[in-house]
Amino acid sequence: MLARLLLLFLVVLPCTGCSAVAVADAAVTVVATTVKVGATVVGTAVDVTAAGIKTVTGNSDAKNDN
Repeated sequence: MLARLLLLFLVVLPCTGCSAVAVADAAVTVVATTVKVGATVVGTAVDVTAAGIKTVTGNSDAKNDN
């Protein structure tokens, strides 16, 4: 009976480590994806802002002869 419990313990013990690694890997993947999406949003916002600034401050080709 003691040998079976010991064998069961030795089989179950590494499994908890594997699940902890899997959970940690999933968490890292979620964080990396969130950072990537955030960087894309910030990059898009910068591009839109730059385009708006160029539109507002842009020079026209027509010259004023006043």
